Amino acid sequence: MTSQAKDAPAVRGDLFDPACPTRRLLDRIGTKWTSMAVKVLARAAPGEVRFAELLRRMPGVSQKMLSATLRSLVRDGLAERRVEPSVPPAVYYRLTPLGLSLDTVLAAVRDWAEEHMAEVDRANSLHDRLERSVE
Repeated sequence: MTSQAKDAPAVRGDLFDPACPTRRLLDRIGTKWTSMAVKVLARAAPGEVRFAELLRRMPGVSQKMLSATLRSLVRDGLAERRVEPSVPPAVYYRLTPLGLSLDTVLAAVRDWAEEHMAEVDRANSLHDRLERSVE
C-alpha cells in the first residue's frame, strides 16, 4: 500500500450507486463461507487457526472454496496469512482488527438467521403451496 493510499481520507460508499465497490464488498462478505470462516477465526482471536483446522470446522466447504474465501479475506485486509516453512508448509490465518469488527456484525446476522429459520421455512412452504395452487 502506498503512503498516499494510507493517508487518503476515508470515503463512505453508497450501496445504491451501481458503480460503487460497496456492492462487490457485500457480495464477498455476505457468503455463508465468509461468515463461517470469520466466526471460526474470531473464536480463536487473537490466536491463529491452521488451514486444515478451518477445513475441519467448516462442514461442507471444499478445499478450493475455503482457499478462495481466505484469499478474499486476506486481500480485503480482514485476515492475515502466515506460512510456516515446513514440509508440507503449515499455513495459519488470523483476523485483523478490521476482521474482528466484521465478526460483530456477522454474528448478529448469523444469530438472526438461526433464530428465524423456522419462520422463513414456513413462509417458503406456504408461498410454494400457493404458487402450485395457482398453476
